[in-house]
This record gives sequence, structure tokens and C-alpha cells, in this order.
Amino acid sequence: MRNLRTISIDTRGNTAWIQTGATLGEVYYTIAATSRTLAFPAGVCPTVGVGGHFSGGGYGMISRKHGIAVDNIIDAVIINADGEILNRDSMGEDLFWAIRGGGGTSFGIVVAFKVNLVTIPETVTVFNVSRTLEQNATQIVHKWQYISDKIDENLLLRLFIISVRSPAASNGNRTIQASFTSLYLGRVEDLLPIMEQKFPELGLVEQDCIEMSWIESTLFFSYSYTATFVSKSPRAAYFNYRDLDIGRNNIEGNTKYRQASVWGFKYFEINFNRLVRVKTKVDPSNFFRNEQSVPPLSSN
Repeated sequence: MRNLRTISIDTRGNTAWIQTGATLGEVYYTIAATSRTLAFPAGVCPTVGVGGHFSGGGYGMISRKHGIAVDNIIDAVIINADGEILNRDSMGEDLFWAIRGGGGTSFGIVVAFKVNLVTIPETVTVFNVSRTLEQNATQIVHKWQYISDKIDENLLLRLFIISVRSPAASNGNRTIQASFTSLYLGRVEDLLPIMEQKFPELGLVEQDCIEMSWIESTLFFSYSYTATFVSKSPRAAYFNYRDLDIGRNNIEGNTKYRQASVWGFKYFEINFNRLVRVKTKVDPSNFFRNEQSVPPLSSN
């Protein structure tokens, strides 16, 4: 797919056709070369390919305000198991639904997506603030879990927890560090009052913040006690972070619905059954398959 990487921007309609071999970095660069106030809500890793990222979800730093990539897909071109080239009208709404979150590889070869572009401010604010256990990280993370989805929708507070060498120790002891890597769709003067009101525990100050354009922020993020909130009974996973340890299809031969359900429900919950019905309709011979592709019922 790497040769299919054309990106066409329509600034009048605020839309774009993006071939699935393009990378996110190429998408962002092309949009930024066209407009300083248009963007697309997707991930922060510039080398990630569009095809898998878009069809599996597409979460990013402006997703609280503008949704994820699949929320903004309005058309697609796909080659089905019979070699037919279909768009949204000819493929039907069931298949169009399936390739927006269910992964494209189970249902055909997605050649391109048409997407809505979103409008953002010319200037955004980013910050990356870290706190260790000795700096009250436990209580800060506890508060974050309760306010991160309720704070101003222009602000996304992303959390990373890692083990680091303790700055207070000379003997090589390690500690836990919580890093808040965040983006605000606006200026720092508007961000600071929000943080002071909703999340004062972090202690964010103006010196922690950097104002820049949206395209610059994508480069910024490229290099840069939650047990109660982790899904359980059963555990779940995000499709764009594949985990073959939760189950996989047979390497040879067909995979039964019950076997695929082991991993399928962890990704898609009750939507897995609808994906199976779509797969059965559009690819009953299971031509398109991989370790965690949706199986048709006819493979039982």
C-alpha cells in the first residue's frame, strides 16, 4: 500500500481524500501546507500508516473536542473479495460501518478514505509536566482519573506512568513518575485558569507551557494507582493496539466464531456480532484474513 499515498485537500468543503498508504505525518504536513486552521483528529506518531490507524479508530490529542478519526470518515474506496471497486453508496452502510472501527483488513482492501477536516485555532498550547511519588504523584493521578473526561473539551490530559531513577536518591533507587502530556486548543492565558480551577493539584504554571501551531504540536508529541479504572471482568483492549496474547485465529484452516469471540469481544464488545454478520455477507469465503480478522459464520 505504500505507493498509494496521494492526499487531496478541498479547502472549500473542508474535506480530504487520503489514500491508505500515506502516513499520519504526510497527512498533517499536507493539511498544514494548505491551511493553518484546518486539522484532522488522529494519532501523534508521524510514521503510522493511515489505513490501519483510520480503520481501527484513530485516537489523538484533539479527540476530546473533535472525536477520533473514524468519526470524521464520510466516504471510502474499497476492493472487495470479488475484485469490485466500491464507494460508500455501492458498498452499503453495513460495510461502511464495519471499516470504521472494525479494521479494514477483515473485509477488503481499503484504498482511500474521504474525511471531514476540523477547524482549530491558529495557536495551541502544549505542556509536559512530570511528578514522582515523592512529589505527590499518587494523589495527582487519583484526581486526574476523576476530572480528565470532565474538564474543558478543548483540553486533553494524557498520562504516562513509568519507572525512573529517583532524583532524591544517590544509591540508584528508582521511583514511579507520572507524566502529563497535554494539548489545549487555545492560548496559555485561557488554559491556566481552567487548570487552576479543575486540576490545581498538578501545579501547572506558565513556564511549563509552550504556544505553537497545531502541526508543530504533532512533532512535540512525537518525542515526548489506575487499577480501579482498568477494564476487567472481562478485560478489554483497543483495536489499534493489537494484542495477540488475548487470542488469535488459526494459522491454517478456518476459525470458528466461538474461538474468535475470545479476542473479538475484548475489542468490540457486542459490536463483534454485527461485524461477523457483515463479514459473512461481504466475504463468506474468508478471503481476507489474518491473526485477528473477523471470521464469517460460514467458516463454522
